[in-house]
Amino acid sequence: MAIDIHWIRDDASLASHCARWRQLPFVALDTEFVRVDTFYPQTGLVQVGDGRSAYLIDPLTIGDWRPLAELLEDPAVVKVLHACSEDLEVLLRLTGSLPLPLFDTQLAAAYLNLGFSMGYSRLVQTVLGIELPKGETRSDWLQRPLSELQIRYAAEDAVHLAELYVALCAQLSEEKRAWTLEDGAELVAGLRRDVVPEELYREGRLAWKLSRQQLAVLRELYAWREREARRRDQPRNRILRENSLWPLARYQPTDLVGLGRIEDMHPRTVRQDGETLLRLIRDSGATPPDSWPEPLPEPLPLEASGLLKKLRAIGQSEAARLQIAPELALRKKILEALLKSGFPNGPYCLPDTLRGWRRERMGQALLDCLGGVRP
Repeated sequence: MAIDIHWIRDDASLASHCARWRQLPFVALDTEFVRVDTFYPQTGLVQVGDGRSAYLIDPLTIGDWRPLAELLEDPAVVKVLHACSEDLEVLLRLTGSLPLPLFDTQLAAAYLNLGFSMGYSRLVQTVLGIELPKGETRSDWLQRPLSELQIRYAAEDAVHLAELYVALCAQLSEEKRAWTLEDGAELVAGLRRDVVPEELYREGRLAWKLSRQQLAVLRELYAWREREARRRDQPRNRILRENSLWPLARYQPTDLVGLGRIEDMHPRTVRQDGETLLRLIRDSGATPPDSWPEPLPEPLPLEASGLLKKLRAIGQSEAARLQIAPELALRKKILEALLKSGFPNGPYCLPDTLRGWRRERMGQALLDCLGGVRP
């Protein structure tokens, strides 16, 4: 099929198009980017679909992104994306803004019980009956000129995404559409929360096994790696590999030879940052005890698995009743946080991460299952 394609290559054109798009009830958005050797995504293209045409915005020639930021923030225009976590990073990096209200077609498909985490091509085939050609996702989107194949692929994404939105909305109840938008708002809120480098150690593998003094070292290593990855615009593992962090904090080498013997330690890291790492380990390990982090909680014991299974069954039962994908109901992390709040003898309290319709519909049942009461 012939696709109506419009290029946007200057600030004036972007501003005029954004003004027109803000008069529409929705726009479909997609991005193409490269992220191989960098911390931040390098944007090669931004696609917009209005239900009739595809608009390809060339980020290499745009200087003023404020009109697009205003469109993203306009509450009257629904922004439609698919499996959008990386697209959100791209848009935030480009414009400083995030899309609200956000309608993720992958989430909508799950609320229609079509499948969980459905890929874009499969969803287009399932809902629209269109078989897309093999993707160009591994293309170099920073090259110019883009190939005709790349241009067609990008334009089709924008056109079919708009068609998907219309088709999915026709099948969603008002309630499920509201839940899709609610989950979209959660995605945006999660990205808006500032990453605090000093808090990253809490998610470290086996961090709970470390002493408070060792945690002080681990905290500093994670924070340093995060700041350096952003400053150098390099992937975190290029700065310092994940598997090296725990043994560094555990064994705290004092010289370059010992540093090089640490598990998964890249020789390049020893050469480039070895002395810095030794200083960080020495200084953070020598801080006074009252500045050390509190011990981290141990993982739930095996005895908790039976309770976890019962809690998961509540979500599965509610999902079956609502005819939605079971994975949508209750995430494992939420159930684990609930159990950790009082295991083994209670009382338990609902975690803050259990929000919205899930809290309203299942919160009390979860507490009742554990023998607790709503706080």
